[in-house]
Formats: sequence, C-alpha cells, structure tokens
Amino acid sequence: MADFIVAIELGSSKITGIAGKKNLDGSIKVLAVVKEDATSCIRKGVVNNIDKTVQALGNVIKKLENILKTKIARVYVGVNGQSIRSEKNIIVKQLPADTKVTVDMVNGLMDANRSMQYPDQEILDAVTQEYKVDNQLQVDPTGFICSRLEGNFLNILWRKSFYRNLNRCFENAGIAIAEMYLSPLALADAVLTDAERRGGCVLVDLGAETTTISVYYRDILRHLAVIPLGSNNITKDLTSLQMEDKTAEEMKLKYASAYTDSNEIDMEKTYPIDHDRSIDMPKFVEIVEARLQEIIENAWHQVPDEFMGKLLGGIVLTGGGSNMKNIDKAFKILTHTDKVRIAGSVTTTIISKSPTITAKDGTMCTVLGLLAKGNMNCAGSEISDTLFQNEQPANEPPVQPVTHTTTENGKGIIKTEAEKAAEEAAKRKQEEEEERRRQQEAEEEEEQRRKKRENSWFHKAVNGLKTFGRKMIEEEEDEK
Repeated sequence: MADFIVAIELGSSKITGIAGKKNLDGSIKVLAVVKEDATSCIRKGVVNNIDKTVQALGNVIKKLENILKTKIARVYVGVNGQSIRSEKNIIVKQLPADTKVTVDMVNGLMDANRSMQYPDQEILDAVTQEYKVDNQLQVDPTGFICSRLEGNFLNILWRKSFYRNLNRCFENAGIAIAEMYLSPLALADAVLTDAERRGGCVLVDLGAETTTISVYYRDILRHLAVIPLGSNNITKDLTSLQMEDKTAEEMKLKYASAYTDSNEIDMEKTYPIDHDRSIDMPKFVEIVEARLQEIIENAWHQVPDEFMGKLLGGIVLTGGGSNMKNIDKAFKILTHTDKVRIAGSVTTTIISKSPTITAKDGTMCTVLGLLAKGNMNCAGSEISDTLFQNEQPANEPPVQPVTHTTTENGKGIIKTEAEKAAEEAAKRKQEEEEERRRQQEAEEEEEQRRKKRENSWFHKAVNGLKTFGRKMIEEEEDEK
C-alpha cells in the first residue's frame, strides 16, 4: 500500500496541493505538486464562492491522484487570509493562601480562555504567553505555591463566516481533513531558526494579495496580523498607465525594484509597454516604490512597541514578494533594521526534481511547512489502469476524527466544525452525567440523613411518645 502525506494550502489567490514522503533521516521527498488558480473564488485568502472553491479543490485532488495513481483518503489543510488577527487576553484565578498550582488549575485557565466570546469572531488557536504566579512570571507554573494565578494568552481570531465557509467547502467536496493548521504558524516552524525565534524576529510573508506578519520573542508567538496588501497591488498601480494586467505583471517581474538609489535612476531611460508606448524609468520607479513603502510601513506598524529594539533575529522575508530586487534593502532602510534575511526555502531538507520546488523562491514555503507537520498516511486505495478502473473501489475504513486536547493550545491546530460539534456534544453529555451524579448523590445523602434521623435516640423518643399518645387516646375511646 502507498504511503504519503498530502497538504493543501489556500493561498491569497491560488490553491496549492502537494504530496510527499518523509524519510528516516528527516528529509522529505516531494512526489507531486499541483496548483489551481482560485482568483474567481478566493480573494485575499478568503473563500467568497463556495461552489467554485469546491470545484477547485476537487481539481487539485484529482490532479494529485492522477500523478500518484492512488486515491487520497485525507489531507492536511493550511488556513490563512484577511481578517486573521491576534488578541491578548488575561484570565485570573484567586486561590487560598499557600495553594500549590496543579495541572488541572492550568488547564482550567486555558479552558476559560478558550471559552471567551468575540463578536463575529472565531478563536482558531490560543497561544500561551506566560503565567504570573503572584508577581513572578513563569512558563510552567505547575508546582509553585501562590494565592493568585494569572494566565496570559494570545488568541488568534478569524471571522466566523470565513471559518464556516472553509469547512463547508471541504465537506461539500468530500475531502476528509486529517488536520487543519494555521498557515502562519506552520510557515514559522518551517523557515525560522531556533536562534531567530528565541532572540526575537519578525516573519513577513509577502503574498499576492495579503501580507502576513508574525512576531516572535523568546520562542513564543507574540503577535499575528494579516494586512490586505500584496504584490498584486503594485500590478494594479501599473495598470493605471493604461495597460492590461498581464502586461503590468510582466513589467513588474522584469523591471521592478523595491529600492533604487537616486544615482541609478536614468532620467532618459524608458521601459516599453507595447510596440507604440513606453514609460519613463523615474515614473515607473515612483509607482513601484510608493506601493512597496506602504506595504513595508504597514507591516512594520504591526510590531508591538514593547518589542521594538529587542528583536535580535531581525526580519525574515518569504513568499513570492520576497523575490523582488532589493526587497531586503528596502526593508532595512524603511524599518531601520540591519538584520534582514530572505527565506527562499524551508530548513528541512527537501528532495524534488520539480522546478516549482527547486526554484526556492519562497512561494512553496508554507505548503512545505504543512507537509512537514503531517504524520498520518493520506493514501487510500490504488487507482487501477485496467479496463475495470471505473468500477467502484472497495469500501475503505472511515477516517477516524482527530481529537484535540487542551495541551495542544498554541500549536496552530484548528478544530474543524465536525470536531467542535463532537466536542460540544461530549461536553454536554459529560455535564448531563455530572448533573445526574450530583442528583443521585443528593438523593443518597438525603436518604442517609433520613435513616440517621430514624435511628437517632431523639427520633425514637418522639416516635415512642407519639405511639404512647395514640394508645392512650385509643384506650380512652374504648372506655367510652
């Protein structure tokens, strides 16, 4: 039986599917890569047409299955897109003096944080920042003595409608989800070094229609935001010069530079638009740099003030936009940061002959990060090449749902709607059982009190007096 992992990334304008196999030495061999244009159904990483997205997902699966000659039973999914943001939250628990903190207390804080309600927002994941034990900060407070326990969390939010639409797409497409991950967290695990995460850094994923900013400090995600600006905005700006999108995109890829020194600008030089028209170099540079400056300044604005000057790892750039000439120099100048690195590929060794992978242009980092997260075999039954290939395959065992526990907070794992529904049903059942148990205990306790009263000397004395009284009355009535 085939053995491979499949990951699907819903990018800002396209859907990418990849299949690979993990080797014993930790490397990953890529078996297949496919891309499907999704500009008609996905905008800025958000599903805006369910039917077309279902069709696009189906096309990705079919293409992968044709290459692999094997059915795909389940997939790992990456989620990103506009409106994803992080929100800090603090949960406090007052304790009796000299109380030792237990695992259940810590899990209680996590559960209380997870139950927070945000208008029109869904908590995708919760990242523990640190705990405050009385007045001391601790990563793990278990075992410490205190009277006040405070949990600091970073909740990652997304619009509920976006979350529901995404789940509906995979359900309608008949695609089983092995695990759903936050793409920015999977990307960070794939491209950042341990030193960058510990020392602090800003990871900037420059996509086509969105730019994702992740801030790490002391190995913990401190802030996450997605801004609705990307390299396609530069293309749109160039179309204002009365040219088609395709021409503008080609000119951007060929001539654009994120930064051009004033001494390098030739006032007489022109770039051809078509056979009859051209654009002056100074005007072209002005359009490109103006938009890049807006993107960089908005990205840098997302870095919380408390971490300014503390991020020893500097800035790490990835994504398709990181391929633009002098992009690192533009970031250095506009953010006043000396340390800027471009991550064209992941830190894991990747074995592949696909030009899409070997280009190491930053466009495949996220989906490779998702592939690295996978640990379950995604292969189904083999596809036959015989004349009987249209026959219905034997029924495969159902995909077992993945259960999530409280301790998985901050790992970028997102619960699907089916998992949430199952979890809520289990929780309701548990609450009902606890209520029944409390009622039973109360009834048993009342019964014990009743028996105790009956067996008490006072109760026996009262009953004796009552019995004596009844006999006296009966005798008097008999005498009459």
